Amino acid sequence: MILKALYDYYNRCGDDIVPMDMAYVDFYYSIVLDKKGNFIRLEPLGGDSGLPLLTFRPEERTSAPVPHCMGDHAGYILGLKEVKAKENFDYAREMTRNEKTLTAFKKDIENYFNILPNNSFVQAIHAFYKKFSLETINTIKHDSHWVDFCKYLAKNITFSVIGINGYAASDNEILQVKKQSKSNENKKAVCLITGVKEKPVNTTYSSFILGGKSNAKLVAFQVNSGYDSYGKKMGLNAPISEEAEFKYTTALLKLLSKNSRNKFRIGDRSFIFWASSNSEAAEQTEGSLFDLLGYTEEEVDDPNAKIEQVRKVFTAIYSGSLKTSLEDRFYILGLAPNSARIAVVYWSECSLKEFAGKILCHFKDMEIKDTSKDGKPYMAIDSMLSAVTRHSNDGKWRNNITPNLTESIVKSIFQGTPYPFTLFTACIRRIRAESGSKDAIRIARMAIIKAYLNRTNSNNKKIEIMLDKSNTNQGYLCGRLFAVLDKIQVDANGGSSIRERYMNAASATPASVFATILNLSSHHMEKLSNQGKKIFFEKMKQEIMDKIPATGFPAHLDLQDQGRFFIGYYHQKQEFFTKKEEENKDENIND
Repeated sequence: MILKALYDYYNRCGDDIVPMDMAYVDFYYSIVLDKKGNFIRLEPLGGDSGLPLLTFRPEERTSAPVPHCMGDHAGYILGLKEVKAKENFDYAREMTRNEKTLTAFKKDIENYFNILPNNSFVQAIHAFYKKFSLETINTIKHDSHWVDFCKYLAKNITFSVIGINGYAASDNEILQVKKQSKSNENKKAVCLITGVKEKPVNTTYSSFILGGKSNAKLVAFQVNSGYDSYGKKMGLNAPISEEAEFKYTTALLKLLSKNSRNKFRIGDRSFIFWASSNSEAAEQTEGSLFDLLGYTEEEVDDPNAKIEQVRKVFTAIYSGSLKTSLEDRFYILGLAPNSARIAVVYWSECSLKEFAGKILCHFKDMEIKDTSKDGKPYMAIDSMLSAVTRHSNDGKWRNNITPNLTESIVKSIFQGTPYPFTLFTACIRRIRAESGSKDAIRIARMAIIKAYLNRTNSNNKKIEIMLDKSNTNQGYLCGRLFAVLDKIQVDANGGSSIRERYMNAASATPASVFATILNLSSHHMEKLSNQGKKIFFEKMKQEIMDKIPATGFPAHLDLQDQGRFFIGYYHQKQEFFTKKEEENKDENIND
């Protein structure tokens, strides 16, 4: 299913992906010749990142030398695999050491010359190698770019010819000959991807992912490992046609490419995602998911705007205002490096509408009242992780993330399952560690606690977006009452708060603390000069206390009720801010 989805993605891309048998390869230098094959100069291409040229997809090598199409590393091109910066370096010995690769490349050029004797690139390069010797290297050594060129000996090098546009590695006539020279072996088998009887590949192409080996593959075949059957070896055990293999590996490489907006990384995991069609809904889903989970260095004036746009897109898809069909599928593939091959760690397939519903469920579960004027998005993965991770003195936090936490969060969002317990405990732990700070009870942490509790306890009363006076959970009530007592002290003393000294104890063992802080609040109430405030706070205290059992405050709150304590505290504080704003509006109207 994974390979078929990747194969279909290649076909969906049309002209936006490389043609059959082609690949974009980075070249770092060109050896410039005249039409008679004389060396003219060395030409750097593209700097440290190289110049990508559309050329024939390089064959993967084993022990035998296999030259690439009109370009390769210097061991093939010049017989120089390594040059040391010393005057008496033995170039002849180095060329002898790389004689096999150099000979293989020269033989390849001879074959091209036999087929395309009138091609300008082939003529010049053929003439270059006809007189190629140690003297040729001595000539090239005097070029002004020689020292820099030696840094790129292991990189791809091609040829260009004075008066001819382009480079030999991307010449159309040469590429057509290369295509036609592919093996026409008649051995065929039914392809597991297309169902058509075609020539199968022996091995599949490598797909590099960060942290993995350069030759790692999504599908790998081993010899004499117990998986051979009926005398079939390697690719014949699970036949994949040359066309299907090229298309699925090319699609995978495109999705994993450096500038891809169809991927995001979590630790050593690489996640890629794509839709089955190129409809407007499909394209907007891909772009929105990248905005929600992907990482970009792009500066954004209003981070809320991007997250709000994500919400609008998924709302439109789920509601049907952005049309989708039952055939529109959405895929997510998680990959991890492995010693032998690429490991599949996650795979998800569902309809676009179903996927939109799961994202909207995440948004709904994370939604909580925010009265701050500069509120920032707290539904994106980075915001959630930042809220529950210890920040170093320099503000950095990514290296302190709990192992596997990010991956667990992502899977919870995609599958609509409860958020990880480690996310909830990390959140509680950070609140306790920062209890003396105003930022301890921040919106992102409250949203996380709300989302975790609502998904985990489906039979219990749901925590609402804002203050819920009908919620009689003892943890929630204790949090509300603590917020009231805290507000009384702040208004009475002009800034001093009981939060710094008593919050951790009040949220874990209320019975041991509330008698003390209730007694303190009586003294704080006496300091209030505004009689209306005294009545207001007294009524609020009484409304909450009436819901506390006659047996008194609970001796201990479990971890989930501790979370409800902080939510109750937050909701009540937000209610105070709301009332203050309403009072200010009324005063402005009266004025």
